[in-house]
Amino acid sequence: MDDWPATPGHSLALNRMGTFDWDLTSGQMHMDASALAVFDMTPEEYDDRPETLGSRVTPAEAARLDALVSQALKNGSTHYGAYFRVRLRDGTARWTHTQGYVVRAAGGRPRRIIGVVRDATQELTEYSDRPPADDEDHRRRTSVVDSTTAALAHARTVQDVIDVLKGSHGLEHLGATSLVMGLLEAGRIHLVAEGPEDSFVPGTRWTRVDEQYPMSEVVRTLAPRFIQTADDFAASYPRLWPHISGLGITAAAYLPLIAQARPIGALGLLYSDKTGFTTDERNLLVALGSSIAQSLQRAVLYEQEHDLAEGLQQAMLPRRIPEVPGAQLAVRYRSARFGRDIGGDWYDVIPLPGGRVGAVIGDVQGHDTHAAAVMGQLRIVLRAYAAEGHTPATVMARASVFLHELDTDRFATCTYAEADLSTGVVQLVRAGHVDPLLRYTDGSCRRLPVEGGLPLGLSAEFGRLEYPVSTVELDPGQTLLLYTDGLVEQPGADLDDGMQLLASLVRSGPGDLQELADRLCDVVDDRAGDDDVALLLLRRRALEAPQSGGRLQQHVAQNDPEALSSSRHMIRAAVRAWGARERADEIELAADELITNALMHTDGGAIVTVRVLAGPQRRLRVEVEDRSSALPRRREAGDSGVSGRGLMLVDRLADVWGVESRGSGKCVWCEFVVPERGASAEM
Repeated sequence: MDDWPATPGHSLALNRMGTFDWDLTSGQMHMDASALAVFDMTPEEYDDRPETLGSRVTPAEAARLDALVSQALKNGSTHYGAYFRVRLRDGTARWTHTQGYVVRAAGGRPRRIIGVVRDATQELTEYSDRPPADDEDHRRRTSVVDSTTAALAHARTVQDVIDVLKGSHGLEHLGATSLVMGLLEAGRIHLVAEGPEDSFVPGTRWTRVDEQYPMSEVVRTLAPRFIQTADDFAASYPRLWPHISGLGITAAAYLPLIAQARPIGALGLLYSDKTGFTTDERNLLVALGSSIAQSLQRAVLYEQEHDLAEGLQQAMLPRRIPEVPGAQLAVRYRSARFGRDIGGDWYDVIPLPGGRVGAVIGDVQGHDTHAAAVMGQLRIVLRAYAAEGHTPATVMARASVFLHELDTDRFATCTYAEADLSTGVVQLVRAGHVDPLLRYTDGSCRRLPVEGGLPLGLSAEFGRLEYPVSTVELDPGQTLLLYTDGLVEQPGADLDDGMQLLASLVRSGPGDLQELADRLCDVVDDRAGDDDVALLLLRRRALEAPQSGGRLQQHVAQNDPEALSSSRHMIRAAVRAWGARERADEIELAADELITNALMHTDGGAIVTVRVLAGPQRRLRVEVEDRSSALPRRREAGDSGVSGRGLMLVDRLADVWGVESRGSGKCVWCEFVVPERGASAEM
């Protein structure tokens, strides 16, 4: 250099420093060549727009700088300064410092920012003057920040973030003894991490941003606050210090947690064996605060969305489970821990006439608001079909048609159980769902292999609406378990293994129904699966008063041999359950004749009803309804006749029979005197 003294431009360039002039009205920012060099950018690449510099600054750093500048413009400041990192062409980071002067109009409105930007790498690293021990300490602290940031990437909740900071040895390696953390909620700071044990200061669970507390100050100013000594702490915060003076705190660092250019909380690190903070320590802590803020914002959003989704799901489930005489019920719903969306799992309990109850468990495909909407509609219509008195197979078929006509791409699996609590006879229909379990009074458990049909919606689409009905007997004290596949399915595991594990949990589980339901849900929570779980437990208990008996009903369509076979199975199960084994052959034969007669001589199907009537004599009654008003009549079959013997058989086998008009058709019935259940058991 031949000129002396050097011009300001030469002085700045030789010290790796440049200038900028930002016109706030037009939005243009002039940067000289030295300033652009700090950003590793050429004049040809820059178009006088500050947004162009965004490619050189990480989003987190850019958000922090924007917040700092915005705060300076709003609060009337004339100066601001900040350290930040620039991303170079080769991917490495460079520490940079900027300082700006705010030029304001007469009314105080900011017009321009004139400032400097410089390469601060040498200043912050200080490798040439630092002893080897300090260099090792720097690398150790940097490693702690990196490892803590990596651990925070897996934090899903606010508590997860706190656990990472307390459990990753980061505080220990940074020299801090404890931390405090607060979240900004509705203009107040909510303390979520309290620092050392037994150190909670009364009145600080919720504090205002304008109060004289360190966390309030850093949220208010968006700048970190480094408290160098105990005397500094006592002088700066006289309201707080008397409550914590006994903790041995000698220094503290309070960091604003800023995400998307706005404060979301504050973090305080408390020290008991140091005074003062080096420039290197300050910048490492600021970097740590930026990482914590991003993780904390993700956690807060996750918890808000998860709570909203779970609340919506719970609102679509039954608000209360009705009291059902003769039954003890327990229901549970658990949302997926690692999912924020709404699920389609549901349960329902439907009181029915004649001492019966319907129990439903189902799962609509998908985990979104669409699945929840479909679930809500499907639950309502299935309840309506059951309450109308349709048979279980018809309830399922109609629900499938309804889902198909919704014109949705979703299908649903479902199990519907209709239990007669006076007799213990349970009719089960399964639509693509997992098999239920049966727990005996001694705690043993087995899987109920229920014959099933296609899932709801698919069976209507493919024209396969036949749903076979399986019948089981539920003795007093036995428990039927209905659940969705989230209880037994795990990624990469076989379904049978999940079923066996569930069965073992039921066997070893508590006898109390509510405790058993809680135990099964605890296992789901521990497993942290990615699918929702709905659970319904139904236990039959002995009725306190004598009942008139049970009632089973089924529709039998014409040209449907499976339905005819199912009705025969239903009658056979009812005869066994209701203690009429001695007359089983007579009852089954008479019922079969009435059903066949209705199918052959009328148009349409028949509705078969079997029930027990109380009175001076206990009677089992079989009713067959059809839509024909033509009354049946006895006729002679002749020596070689193959028909005409049906009513003759019914007349000979039944104790009494008759015909009743039913508005749109008729009902042919027959009754059999059967022994009381206690008397039957003694024989």
